[in-house]
Amino acid sequence: MDIDRIIEKAGGADEIAALAGVGLEAVRKWRQSRMVPTKHWPALLRVPGIALQDLTADLTTTETQQEQERETDVSNPCPPGANAALVLADGTVLWGRGFGAHTDGAVGELCFSTGMTGYQETLTDPSFAGQIVTFTFPHIGNVGTNADDNEAPKMAALGAVVKEDITAPASWRSHEPFAAWLRDHGRAGISGIDTRAITRTLRDNGPQTAILAFPENGRIDTDSLLNRARQWPGLEGMDLAKEVTRPKRAWTEGVWHSTKPVRENRRRVVAMDYGAKDNILRCLVTAGCDVTVLPATATAEEILELKPEGVFLSNGPGDPAATGTYAVPAIRKVLDANVPVFGICLGHQLLAQALGGKTYKLERGHRGANQPVKDVETGRVEITSQNHGFAVDEKSLPADVKVTHVSLFDGSNEGIASTTKDAFSVQYHPEASPGPSDSFYLFERFVAVMDRRAKAGA
Repeated sequence: MDIDRIIEKAGGADEIAALAGVGLEAVRKWRQSRMVPTKHWPALLRVPGIALQDLTADLTTTETQQEQERETDVSNPCPPGANAALVLADGTVLWGRGFGAHTDGAVGELCFSTGMTGYQETLTDPSFAGQIVTFTFPHIGNVGTNADDNEAPKMAALGAVVKEDITAPASWRSHEPFAAWLRDHGRAGISGIDTRAITRTLRDNGPQTAILAFPENGRIDTDSLLNRARQWPGLEGMDLAKEVTRPKRAWTEGVWHSTKPVRENRRRVVAMDYGAKDNILRCLVTAGCDVTVLPATATAEEILELKPEGVFLSNGPGDPAATGTYAVPAIRKVLDANVPVFGICLGHQLLAQALGGKTYKLERGHRGANQPVKDVETGRVEITSQNHGFAVDEKSLPADVKVTHVSLFDGSNEGIASTTKDAFSVQYHPEASPGPSDSFYLFERFVAVMDRRAKAGA
């Protein structure tokens, strides 16, 4: 029986996931590999209409197909002009021209970004850890790279997929060509790819596991690459915040060319770094904060020892439920200490968990700089920048947590606020400013909360 038929017999993806005790991401991978792992067979055999021969037939068919592929030239020599490949776990092989650093295969979740500019900021955004980024805008790399546009010291994304070949830099701000910058970061890119086709696949079928290969010896074994892609476990259940967080440090740099007056009465803020972008920290400083950054694993005691007037929860990569195993207990103690809290992206998801909610993996993540979000209280629509594959489950929120923002694309949650604590958060990136300044008010709101608390305590 075909895997899709098995899922249908079980009552759909949600039902079969609950029956097998897995997440929807696992079901998606079953569809990619065209079979159900044997350890889940006993649970599925309890479903009327599913018999052992249905599961074994599916496995046998898959193995037969793989054997036939091995008997035909599995190495699939590169077509003329190609020296790199992007292989998806569903068996799709896309040939192209590699640039940047050579790699025998970087495997991760393939996603797309709709930004027309800011490729350097995108690739250094720690939220893209574990992901290969496909750019929908065809001309990437044309303006080169510079030392100012990084959002973190290291490139977080695993690789870049683009349509057109990289040209020479055409900007007075460029310090280094894009391909050379990728080599410096040990990452590869691939050009000559139909990025619109990839985007349609991701839009219709959700994120796909993929592997990007640009080997130095030019030998590309697509069968081996496909096997590696199918073995990758996926982002669900993966804690990546520990991999991208940075040590304790003070942050004093504000937004460049800001016209806002410098505040005299500044507020002490601890920024939890789950993968913080530098521009977020700049926005906090410009809004009137003296910022101390702590690593993702900092305890509540380490946070409260600094006597913060507010705690900021940053963006970051991976599964919020996995990061929450150590982050949520610390956040709860901060809330119990009656310290104001403001979170964005992963920080939003962690705050929701600390307040009693849950998160889930989106079938289609939100990534790009043109995401419309509605403030449900004011009716105002903001054009936002987003990068997340997980979301807060509104149905799981307790009565003392209200929804403040929603996505106008799919209706998913984009913001919450506690009605009993000075704590609020948004799913999007207010510091990215695609609006260009639609969302800076959130940083000012955070400071206003601390100002009010300071005035009341005086």
